[in-house]
Amino acid sequence: MTAISMSFRFAALAVAGLALASCQSGSKGTSQPAGKSAALRTMEQVAAAAHKCWIASKDPAFRPYQMANELNNFGGTPRFLLVPARHYGGKPLLVVQATGNSSRVDVFGPLMGEALGARISADITRWQGGNSSCAAAA
Repeated sequence: MTAISMSFRFAALAVAGLALASCQSGSKGTSQPAGKSAALRTMEQVAAAAHKCWIASKDPAFRPYQMANELNNFGGTPRFLLVPARHYGGKPLLVVQATGNSSRVDVFGPLMGEALGARISADITRWQGGNSSCAAAA
């Protein structure tokens, strides 16, 4: 198994763990975890939903892409990338990130200029607002 393959599997497991943790029932109060910025909390929520709805669901629109999770990078900008599925180290086609103590999510990259861009924007806006469903309400 290559290092890239192992890195992807680790990232996928980490995102899956976040998704499972967010599905646990019962509230433990409204306090936020100490030490986590608003940007990281928001990006954890958005990344878990993106993985569930785009990647794990095997959505045909996202089949050509892999998700590269960089939520705990050293630059303080939690983000995830969509890269070509067959070239994990390739140029990112989509960057989804938040910065500092803001819960505002920035989305950019070549995919935003394609037909899929409108759907990506709608999904990210919905997930950022706390709705982790995979489809917009009718």
